[in-house]
Amino acid sequence: MTPDWLLASADALAALVPDGASVAIGTDNSGAPMELARALVRRGTRDLHVVCVPIAGLPVDLLIGAGAVATLETSAITFGEYGTPHRFQAAVARGSLRLFDATCPAIYAALEAGRKDIPFIPLRGLIGSDLLKHRPDWKVQDNPFAAARDPIVLLPAIRPDFALIHADYADRNGHVFIGRRRDAALMAQAARHGALVTVEEVREDVDLMADETTAAAALPAIYARAVAIAERGAWPLGLDERYGIDEAHMAHYGELARSDDGFVRYLDTHVAPRRQAAE
Repeated sequence: MTPDWLLASADALAALVPDGASVAIGTDNSGAPMELARALVRRGTRDLHVVCVPIAGLPVDLLIGAGAVATLETSAITFGEYGTPHRFQAAVARGSLRLFDATCPAIYAALEAGRKDIPFIPLRGLIGSDLLKHRPDWKVQDNPFAAARDPIVLLPAIRPDFALIHADYADRNGHVFIGRRRDAALMAQAARHGALVTVEEVREDVDLMADETTAAAALPAIYARAVAIAERGAWPLGLDERYGIDEAHMAHYGELARSDDGFVRYLDTHVAPRRQAAE
């Protein structure tokens, strides 16, 4: 009998994400949810608020290009040595994104506040940054415990609706092995409705919580809203020891994503059915 937490596909997970939802997505080397991103594009999802933890790359560029993203909160969108995120750049140039620029420590701190269910959190390192001019939601206030003037920035908590994660495997009880990727735990625990997780496999013979070693590397099932099997679900990005980055495909994406027409051809070939690229 299939457990309630195990859904049939990434497309079934994507159906849980309504238009206008906020989602957290991690870095390209930290369980990138590529198949789930493709499923959101296939579904025609719109008006997402994407929080990058703390930066992101290919899955977010794909979602932006497909017109799924209205608001982006990030420290950077980057492909690293694999080139330029052309769809992100095009959206910024067109003014079609509401962009909240941040720093890595600010993203982590605000998610930590969300995880602890507190309304805000202080952070000192932003003082003197020009980011404060562009983030009216960040408030500067004097430290109430200091004897002399001591300004500090108050960040509102980040509580996305969902965290989107790809992982190695889930056990028979729905606990998810995330290894050293603590960002995944932070996102899932801060999310109002937990994580939507694709995995390479479900291991019926494993209980991650039965052993201290594996329990420390697991996301408890209470934080995983639903799980679906998606083999090679991070492709063309890599996943730990399972498979590496498909460098040829990254180059292929980078070439097609340079233009609107090329990106539509990419969607037709690799995401299908065809969805209109962002105008």
